[in-house]
Amino acid sequence: MLTKTQKAIAGGIAGTAAMTLIMYIGSLIGMPKMSPPAMVSMMTGLPLAAGWLMHFLIGVIFALSYSFFFIHVVKKISNKLVRGALFGLTVFLFAQIAMALLEALSAEIPPMEGNLILLMAGSILGHIVFGMVAVM
Repeated sequence: MLTKTQKAIAGGIAGTAAMTLIMYIGSLIGMPKMSPPAMVSMMTGLPLAAGWLMHFLIGVIFALSYSFFFIHVVKKISNKLVRGALFGLTVFLFAQIAMALLEALSAEIPPMEGNLILLMAGSILGHIVFGMVAVM
């Protein structure tokens, strides 16, 4: 039997993989290209492999935060998919705030390419998918 921590780690990895796949497929069907690992790599000045590792570690950290904290906020919602969607939206909002703070601190943020509305829609969808997969 897996512990709560092991389930959260597996959920974070699976959720991050699903989110990344959705963003990749989106770029194939006309959505703007989004690559969180490339963005992390560019922001930190580290190789792309480090960006991938950090991307998955961030997903695991978010899943752990769900497992130990956020679940208490949404425990009255019985449907796991709805819980996951709310969690994904929360992660999206947190990511937007973090990016704005990094930009305010003069961090080197990669320029956005493509239609801003499509970028936001793709990012929201990706984070919702992350949340739904991570909580299952």
